[in-house]
Amino acid sequence: MSGSPDYTPPKVWTWNKANGGQFASINRPIAGPTHDKELPIGRHPLQLYSLGTPNGQKVTIMLEELLALGHSGAEYDAWLIRIGDGDQFGSGFVAVNPNSKIPALMDRSGPKPIRVFESGAILTYLAEKFGAFLPTEPADRAECLSWLFWQMGSAPYLGGGFGHFYAYAPVKIEYAIDRFAMEVKRQLDVLDRRLAESEYLAGSDYTIADIAVWPWYGGLVKGWTYGAAEFLQVVDYKNVLRWADAIHNRPAVQRGRMVNRLSGEPSSQLHERHDASDFDTRTQDKLAAAAE
Repeated sequence: MSGSPDYTPPKVWTWNKANGGQFASINRPIAGPTHDKELPIGRHPLQLYSLGTPNGQKVTIMLEELLALGHSGAEYDAWLIRIGDGDQFGSGFVAVNPNSKIPALMDRSGPKPIRVFESGAILTYLAEKFGAFLPTEPADRAECLSWLFWQMGSAPYLGGGFGHFYAYAPVKIEYAIDRFAMEVKRQLDVLDRRLAESEYLAGSDYTIADIAVWPWYGGLVKGWTYGAAEFLQVVDYKNVLRWADAIHNRPAVQRGRMVNRLSGEPSSQLHERHDASDFDTRTQDKLAAAAE
């Protein structure tokens, strides 16, 4: 990879495995499995295969919110997929998600297992299955789904665009950082204007739209993402900050953010979740203390 302004693309692009960058070892221009590996199956109806990235947090937050409402059928096993090790390219994972991205869900509650992949699809599936966090009135439902799909279309500019070039690229390219910083700030302004007139994104009620947007943009304004809060002057987005704090204060959100997490304080990391009691007994600080 070159940051030189003199770079001219070749007539035909070829895959250079030594292109550098934090994700060079796992990014590739082809799909499909690289090795045979079956996925584990736990005792609950819902089997989640994921990692505690913003996309993964969406689903674990949703599941914890459903359980908090008393939906016992939302009990789940959350298995850790270490994308840095290439777990997402195992044959079992590819069978659940042919796109080899987390999160991926298997619903084994019925006579035939149902696979669901893409975080927005999983949120919608769970909302419809349990009748929660998705309005039924047509106008409210349309507003909710519009903001959900806004997130799905916008976040790649934040993660794959701004985050990649600002935090992960092996060279700092001014043009790329400026291009994506401008777009991320525009998106924050979109959110701030909406949240100036509405408590939550879809209206007065907390929905899957908030659950989808919060791990990305809430995390950004809370200073958890890319170390870019000062660079992007997130303090200017007062309404986004108000909304981010309100959602962060929800106990189910705090639990969901812990699941499949590999960074942060050991007490905030629950690598795998198989029972509600795991939050009290199997966080990394508890496991380390037990091993001493």
